[in-house]
Amino acid sequence: MKPIISSTGNPQIKNLISLQKKSKARQEQGIFVVEGIKMFEEAKQAGLLVKAYASESFYTSVYRDNPEFFAGTDLELVTDGVFKEAAETLTPQGVMGTVKKLEYSLEDMIKSPEACLLLLEDIRDPGNLGTMVRTAEGAGMTGIILSGTSVDIYNPKVVRSTMGSIFRVPFYYTDNLIDTVVELKERSIRVYAAHLSGRVYDTEDSFQDKCAILIGNEANGLSAEAAKAADTLIKIPMAGKVESLNAAVAAAILMYEAARRRRK
Repeated sequence: MKPIISSTGNPQIKNLISLQKKSKARQEQGIFVVEGIKMFEEAKQAGLLVKAYASESFYTSVYRDNPEFFAGTDLELVTDGVFKEAAETLTPQGVMGTVKKLEYSLEDMIKSPEACLLLLEDIRDPGNLGTMVRTAEGAGMTGIILSGTSVDIYNPKVVRSTMGSIFRVPFYYTDNLIDTVVELKERSIRVYAAHLSGRVYDTEDSFQDKCAILIGNEANGLSAEAAKAADTLIKIPMAGKVESLNAAVAAAILMYEAARRRRK
């Protein structure tokens, strides 16, 4: 068995912490970190796991009950104290791993004859983005396109919030969202933008054929340029005095409405 890592000064531990905190480190190395049993198993099943790290106590308990849990992995054991320092969560489960980043192209987003995309402009909250990725899988969306100003999808909080959907939902960052919207329209993908000035979406011609749903920043909504580039401005019908919803909630409603229409 390899020596147990017992210092936060260990180069591997320092690198784990850097990968957790810095998008640049993740970009340069082409890997990211997953924490917890579910995400670890998802990464292993996807064939993307690079290296496994386990706390002493977790390894002891798991190996006793399931000696095959770490089979085929490059495993490092870490003292419980050092593991907690390296972990991003407050109460870590005792297992984490480094994972290969996934790469997709714009063509991957639109090649399906039933393409239905989620377009995101300047989404900054990691929890919101993670929820959107998870919901996109549930609603059967074929991909997510994000502006370059959006939060890094490999941010640890985003990764945890996806609950594994990050391994199954294609995504693509674009340097110019407006140009991408124009290209989608040229490829016969109708773009619906969530906007307070839009029409109520529940008309029977919405979300037919290839389509995309455009959602804006949590605080400011869509930019004027993005709204203008869309084919149609739509809004969710509201009761009471509510004007708008959380970005992730609005995206979920529209994605599932698109799924309902397309099933019909």
